[in-house]
Amino acid sequence: MAARAECPSPRACEERVFCYARAMRLLSCLMLIVLALEAPAAERVFDFGDRASDTPPPGFRSIVAGAGTPGAWQILLDDVPPLMPLLSSKAPVVTQRAVLAQTSRDATSNRFPILLWDEEEYGDFTFKTRFKIVGGAMEQMAGVVFRYRNASNFYVVRASVLGRNFRCYKVEDGVIRTPIGPELDIAKNTWHELSVHCEGTRIVCSLNGQELIKLVDSTFAREGKIGFWTMSDSVSYFADARIQYKPLEKLVQTLVRDTMKQFPRLVGLSVYGMAASNTTTCVASSDESELGRPGTDAEKDVIENGRTYYKKSGGVATVTLPLRDRNGEPVAAVRVMLDSFPGQTQQNALIRAQPVLKAMQTRTHSREELFE
Repeated sequence: MAARAECPSPRACEERVFCYARAMRLLSCLMLIVLALEAPAAERVFDFGDRASDTPPPGFRSIVAGAGTPGAWQILLDDVPPLMPLLSSKAPVVTQRAVLAQTSRDATSNRFPILLWDEEEYGDFTFKTRFKIVGGAMEQMAGVVFRYRNASNFYVVRASVLGRNFRCYKVEDGVIRTPIGPELDIAKNTWHELSVHCEGTRIVCSLNGQELIKLVDSTFAREGKIGFWTMSDSVSYFADARIQYKPLEKLVQTLVRDTMKQFPRLVGLSVYGMAASNTTTCVASSDESELGRPGTDAEKDVIENGRTYYKKSGGVATVTLPLRDRNGEPVAAVRVMLDSFPGQTQQNALIRAQPVLKAMQTRTHSREELFE
């Protein structure tokens, strides 16, 4: 019977435990780095221009939730302190720059003017902006809408001078749910920094660098639009708005990436969809150079009639199969590329490709969900 290995001394055992713990910490750090590299963040800076204008900047759309008239959104010149600390006591404390302003004084109580960024939606993101509340008889508020779906469904985080609070709440089917957030003084005619961080169902709202609101809510856990928000007759300014975000990926692209990880011995994997012109196009692929390339009659036949195709060339066996929705209807053509071997047959290739198709099939519910 083999002898049991023992530490030569208590100190040696402690050193081994310490080395093991250090190795595990290093491994954890490496895993975090890998995850960060797999999901690089993008950034968009919202430019309000450099001069006054009676209209909002391009890419935005003015709407109103609740009652009353839409907001009067325009570009004004205002004194704004720099974002970075001053490097010299002789540097100007403020500089006059273009800022976004909501100037309408319609005092309808249930009126929420919103200026929506209409060109993109965001899932996981960190949005930062500075705001200054200038006036208002009924209300003095400024805030941000996020994960906006329509005028009846969105989240809001806002600061109130008159209410002396910082609140976050959701509007669901037109009903304002119970807001949460602390009581605190919000200085009027002062620039403040507002930040919203969303990651899945987790939401963190910060004011002037302090995380004051943390919540988990799954009502609007998917992507939505973002915009600037005020209430009633509030006159509010916004500046230095930017968003860091994880670029959204269509499900079909996610399926290809995840399936290649699950089956690392695949030579390649591509998905073809049917365009409005009744032609097929490569919409997702493990080889980015294939994206946008037109398909052949084979891919078209796979989608229209659910047929399966097989080809062997240059040591690679290619099987093209229909990807079906939950009703069993073909919605795409999947091209699976496998290493060929002597004696490779069509039947064998089909058997090898079936687990790949099945992994993608279980996550495909509809054509719209796959491509939009």
